[in-house]
Amino acid sequence: MVDTTQTTTEKKLTQSDIRGVFLRSNLFQGSWNFERMQALGFCFSMVPAIRRLYPENNEARKQAIRRHLEFFNTQPFVAAPILGVTLALEEQRANGAEIDDGAINGIKVGLMGPLAGVGDPIFWGTVRPVFAALGAGIAMSGSLLGPLLFFILFNLVRLATRYYGVAYGYSKGIDIVKDMGGGFLQKLTEGASILGLFVMGHWLTSGHMSTSRWLSLALLTRRAKNTLLLSRLFWTS
Repeated sequence: MVDTTQTTTEKKLTQSDIRGVFLRSNLFQGSWNFERMQALGFCFSMVPAIRRLYPENNEARKQAIRRHLEFFNTQPFVAAPILGVTLALEEQRANGAEIDDGAINGIKVGLMGPLAGVGDPIFWGTVRPVFAALGAGIAMSGSLLGPLLFFILFNLVRLATRYYGVAYGYSKGIDIVKDMGGGFLQKLTEGASILGLFVMGHWLTSGHMSTSRWLSLALLTRRAKNTLLLSRLFWTS
């Protein structure tokens, strides 16, 4: 007697797919718009996974693409773990799990706000100013190493956050919500701020930058912040 039972092969994302999502995520802001902000960038980043999970160009693939064209906005670097969680949910759905569009978009919306609150102060308020101050201190002595060092260090942190963020979110799946509870994100933000203040204070007191040069840099930074604040008030009024 011939067994006519059909067996379905489990759909599984590969490391190549995850790397593809990581590489595409570097263009996350490329299609930013006022209507749905980073939605196109998010969908573009998900394309390698969608192709793997829905190999037939059918309605399921079209639904997956439309699913990730909903409004999305967060700090672009910390979008990586959200991409990873979404990969895990899409993989489960493609294998028959009862996960609807609302559940997937709900996780994305639920994570983008808290992670934006962490990503902005860490990257824009700590990492970038610290590396910029280091590069400026070297550049003020007439060396081209300053801007190069800033560019290399900042992008190393940026790329590492994107890659390991996607991998971490994918491996943890929905359990990432538990990891981010209990005040973890607040402690992370406070720790990064304290570290930034410590490093900046060390450079100032150890003589790496003279007082006059540091004052000039501080005045330029304050002017830039005031300009940014005025522009925000203008655009939001």
